[in-house]
Amino acid sequence: MTFLGWLTIVLFAGILTVVAMPLGRYMAAVYTGERTFLDPLLRRPEQLLYRVIRVDPNKPQDWKAYAKSLIIFSLAGWLLLYLILRTQTLWNFTGLNPQKFHSGTWDVTFNTTSSFMTNTNWQYYGGETTMSYFSQMAGLTVQNFLSAGTGIVVAVALIRGIIGKSGKSLGNFWQDLVRTVLYVLTPLSILIALVLVFQGSIQNFSHSLTGNGLTSGGGSPIAMGPVASQEAIKMLGTNGGGFFNTNSAHPFENPSGFTNLFEMLVVLAIPAALVFMYGRMSGNRRQGYAIYATMMIMFLGAAAVAYVAEAHGSPAQHAAGLHTHVIAGSTGGNMEGKEQRFGIAGSALFDVVTTVTSCGAVNSAIESFTGIGGAVPFANLSASEVIFGGVGTGLYSILLYVLLAVFIGGLMVGRTPEYLGKKIEAREIKLVTIGLLITPLMALFCTALATASKSGRASISSSATGPQGFSETFYAYLSQANNNGSAFAGYTGYVQPNAGNLGAHGIKFADILGGFDMMFARYAPILFALAVAGSLAGKRISPAGLGTMRTDNPTFVVLLIGVIVLVGALTFFPALLLGPIVQGLTGHLY
Repeated sequence: MTFLGWLTIVLFAGILTVVAMPLGRYMAAVYTGERTFLDPLLRRPEQLLYRVIRVDPNKPQDWKAYAKSLIIFSLAGWLLLYLILRTQTLWNFTGLNPQKFHSGTWDVTFNTTSSFMTNTNWQYYGGETTMSYFSQMAGLTVQNFLSAGTGIVVAVALIRGIIGKSGKSLGNFWQDLVRTVLYVLTPLSILIALVLVFQGSIQNFSHSLTGNGLTSGGGSPIAMGPVASQEAIKMLGTNGGGFFNTNSAHPFENPSGFTNLFEMLVVLAIPAALVFMYGRMSGNRRQGYAIYATMMIMFLGAAAVAYVAEAHGSPAQHAAGLHTHVIAGSTGGNMEGKEQRFGIAGSALFDVVTTVTSCGAVNSAIESFTGIGGAVPFANLSASEVIFGGVGTGLYSILLYVLLAVFIGGLMVGRTPEYLGKKIEAREIKLVTIGLLITPLMALFCTALATASKSGRASISSSATGPQGFSETFYAYLSQANNNGSAFAGYTGYVQPNAGNLGAHGIKFADILGGFDMMFARYAPILFALAVAGSLAGKRISPAGLGTMRTDNPTFVVLLIGVIVLVGALTFFPALLLGPIVQGLTGHLY
């Protein structure tokens, strides 16, 4: 451990806060109809889009109409993306497939389509060796924008339900989505892409180049492509799917130490800003501060544990006599699977940033982390996207936890559970509880099915035994259920076509199960979150009294953290014991 490493973590938290507050103020203006500095430029394109898609942006929708629009839109996006990927070779006339890549198999395409539509970006393929430029741009990048926008509008709808004073309207889905893409995601993505290009990320339509090899075998291809534009929305929208197979460890995606820090800030910018936006839209900024404090405390705790664990090294390394101390030119610690240019702090912090959100991008190999360091992303995912979380997903998830904490706190002190003047009754708590439990139950169910079946175990890497093999499986379905996309990379969806356990056509068990895991765990919680919003929207607001429990002070922050940890621990701790924890306590190399 070094002073510079700790300073990096502290400065990151400070810069994030400084960036998120004005962005939250701007986003509040976008969703409340206030004038913004982009109105003169974007107002006419916005109105044109409404005419093109033939919707009335001023027509209010209740939660059922809002959910119906969201599902129809997502289904149409799924079908279009599947069609683009399955007909990849037919788009060669565009000139955007210089490598002449063929279309993927139906099962891999099913998984990929489900992955990008749900903001997961789980990848059972190598981007630079599989996807044409057209597929990357017209297919995957477009869904990066739309899936991120879908998550944000759900959070906005839930806010309106919580603060609504009368009626059942949650706004208009189409207006919210259009304004999200036009006023938030697109301007920021352009700015981010320009910064990345300036720093060395590539943006072109060239054919792969041939580099000089280090051996007598000759050169190897160097992939080209429109990387910076996809990288921008990949990070901003907490998507995470890399243009290259090595993701953010590749110098064309993440060229320098500066871009490493910049990209981490980009990932958390909108999730953090949404919390401050909530404080402004609710008319009580202290509510936003309390939620932000909850997220930041848990985030810093995860970052500290990961950094200490990786800087210390593993028992196996110590047993083998390997030195993990800081030496000249190296940060020391467990450098297996990490970039020397980022070091321990830059790798551990990046890992935490992308696993507390739904981003899942990686600049190091998570499966090469120490047992305890590898347990941190498990714990982050076990929190079900409430430590900042994905764009929109994080806010509506933690708001459900807030309602649960209010209910539990009210019962503990004998006060009527109410939040922002609205009573929290049996209907809301039932919806909240089911909405919070869907994701962990889906992850555990898929893990059990995969480890108990021969077809599922075929996806575990041949070198993984014992707790490492279980960790690979559990992490895969936990990551997909949380729409994260990172992986213990040994777990794969590829099986030989003649594998007897999967049939002659090579149908991949992991592809199909993972695709359903991602879709169900994405849209079921969204429906319950919108149902909660609809239930609260029609309730009257009662003035606060002596019996009202405050939800904007340190006491409530402690209660909220306790509820989050309690739910996550009771749900996942037994599974964590079978994988990373037991591996972290042994000196055996798996």
